[in-house]
Amino acid sequence: METKNEQTTAALTHLSALSQYFIPFGNFIFPILIWSSKKEKSEFIDYHGKQVINFQLSILLYSVLFILIAIPIFATVVFSNVNWNELINDQDFILEKVNMADNIGLLTIGIIAVLSIFLLKVAEFFLIIIKSINASNGEKTTYPLTINFIK
Repeated sequence: METKNEQTTAALTHLSALSQYFIPFGNFIFPILIWSSKKEKSEFIDYHGKQVINFQLSILLYSVLFILIAIPIFATVVFSNVNWNELINDQDFILEKVNMADNIGLLTIGIIAVLSIFLLKVAEFFLIIIKSINASNGEKTTYPLTINFIK
């Protein structure tokens, strides 16, 4: 049975990932600080710390993959029909010359990638809150779609 102090610390470990909205990389820094300072003292805190860090690393990996899909697609669509000689001579880039109709399939994939990043971040926010509540109740739960980098 976990003490109330352990449950509170585990919940704070989860909630500390929300610091990403105020401090860049706070979603990694603060959970690692809390976890590393308490992991030897409590198996419960060690378990939840690993869950938070693995989830944040997984979200980072998924976001980078979606960005690596979206950016080249949008760059390809925008720059595929550009007449580079005309662009160099006029020094104007007019988006009217971009043919969107021929690239609707690529644009759809790019938009889906961007929407996936947005939905991933919304799901992350709510999952952090749900898992912190679970931790404060003494439950050992896992985040969905998490890759176990730290075992």
